Amino acid sequence: MKTLNCPINGPRPLQEFHFGGEVREVPDPARATDAQWADYVFNRSGEPGIKREWWYHVASGTWFIAERNNQTDEILRTYLYGAEAADG
Repeated sequence: MKTLNCPINGPRPLQEFHFGGEVREVPDPARATDAQWADYVFNRSGEPGIKREWWYHVASGTWFIAERNNQTDEILRTYLYGAEAADG
């Protein structure tokens, strides 16, 4: 069984989680052009490598970030949003 480490509850079965997409910077709504919004909404970075992704643990209602190698599907670490600054 594949597991994912919830930063609040520890290792849990993958079935308890929902994928939320890649972590990306949202353009400033007051300053973004139509082209910038279109790029944000429709384009994703698809190259292989380590990605920062949003994940949601349904049982606890917790959103967190997982760093995952999308070539090997290996989860390198998980942490709550904002904790990456503390981790260095």
